[in-house]
Amino acid sequence: MTTIAELIRDESKNLCDSATPRLDTELLVAHCLNVDRVTLFRQPERPLSAEQIETMRDLLQQRCAGKPISQLTGQAEFYSLRLEVNQNVLIPRPDTETLVDKALGYVEQKPLSIVDAGTGSGAIAIAIATHCPNSTVIALDTSPDALAVARRNVLHHELNNVSVRGSDWLETIDDDSVDLIVSNPPYVASDDPHFSIGGIGHEPRVALDGGKDGLDAYRQLIPQARAKLVADGLLLLEHGFDQANAVGKLLRESGFRDVASERDIAGRERISFGRK
Repeated sequence: MTTIAELIRDESKNLCDSATPRLDTELLVAHCLNVDRVTLFRQPERPLSAEQIETMRDLLQQRCAGKPISQLTGQAEFYSLRLEVNQNVLIPRPDTETLVDKALGYVEQKPLSIVDAGTGSGAIAIAIATHCPNSTVIALDTSPDALAVARRNVLHHELNNVSVRGSDWLETIDDDSVDLIVSNPPYVASDDPHFSIGGIGHEPRVALDGGKDGLDAYRQLIPQARAKLVADGLLLLEHGFDQANAVGKLLRESGFRDVASERDIAGRERISFGRK
């Protein structure tokens, strides 16, 4: 009978397209057994049933085909929070934690009105709301499927200061009513080869495709945001590593002041912002 150690040893050799084949195998085996990775190390000789092995190999084949680990397990971690994810939402990236850091530094526990535009799984809204219980956060998205995921994540984390609603960007928000708007819009150019290779081909294209130059969403969102913000309100935007100049230009053209950018953990200009 095959043991945990034997399955991990043998199957990790087959994940040739993965940068971390053994880790991926361990995560999927732990998911199937409903245990953590530590348990795998403690019970290497635990025998596996034929049904368990079949389930694990099916997941490993999907991983070998490029499907992200988070979609296979239905979970992702963001800002030390466990979130539900599926094929209808973007998998939250560590880069986006820079956006949350900047937002939290701005709020500083003041009771502000905050909007997360294009919330997807609700990751940004939930991270901010968890650390800013005195503020109210509105999480917006145009996708009913994404909104359902965001609502379940808000419910799971028992947050009473987050509301989730459908909206085409900021259309449902009143003018001059918001202190802070945050967003991680689609910013990948439509002809980017990553759509046909790698993990992003398994994620919703609507959450990634930013048009010919990757900036379509910013052209719509930035002018909207200026109308919705109160005086001195702040707009925080994530973007691609090479888009800071273009996004900054759009901010200034829409009348934002104090426009600047922030670097992510890899030292790349990842966040741009401006005040009304």
